[in-house]
Parts: sequence; structure tokens; C-alpha cells
Amino acid sequence: MRKYIIFQADEREEHEAEARILAHTGACTDILAEYFDSSDAPIPEPGYRPSEYCQVPEAIDPESPGSSTHFRRGDWEVVRVEQYAPIETAEFDLIVICYCRYAPIESPLFPIRRGKGSQKLQEV
Repeated sequence: MRKYIIFQADEREEHEAEARILAHTGACTDILAEYFDSSDAPIPEPGYRPSEYCQVPEAIDPESPGSSTHFRRGDWEVVRVEQYAPIETAEFDLIVICYCRYAPIESPLFPIRRGKGSQKLQEV
């Protein structure tokens, strides 16, 4: 099942609103993250926290210097979930909107593990 999952700041949430400015228009967005999920995993429920990604300079891979190196459980917590069934010709089977509140937590960083591509793919 193809799911489009949107994590959005609750309309009453003003925390870090200035950091959610769209570069091309200068408008503020409430969208915190988007997931495109084709797994059979259930949709997020209240209490779920989307991951936050960062780059630790000592762990940067020279082959992908702009990539994140670590992740952690995020400071935004899902408080309400809505789901919508799109029209039959849509790209997704389910559209999910997760409304979130800012609730900071202490969460450790974990390294992102990347697999090495096969030699054949690397030669192309």
C-alpha cells in the first residue's frame, strides 16, 4: 500500500515558526516532514515522533558530503491523525495527516548505517 504521510505542526503551535519559511516564497509552512511509505507498516499514532536528521562533521562520508550522518527521535510529537482515501486514479492508496505539538525530549544520536553499493553499480 502506497501511503503519503504528512507531519504538520498543529495550528496552535508557534514554536520555531520562523524556521519553517519556504525559501522560494518567504511564506510560512506548517509541514514538518513528509514520508512516502510503501511498506505494510501501520500509520503513525498519537505519541509517535518523526525522526530528526543531522550531520556530525567527524562522520561525513566524502562520497556524499551533503548527507545526514545521524538521526534521533524528534521533538515533535503526533497528537492527532487524520486519514483520507484519494480518488481511484491517485498515486497513493492512503493520505495521512499527522498533527504534531512541540514537546522536546532528550534523545541520543544514532549513526545512519549505509550499505555499500555493488561493484557493478559503482562502475556504471
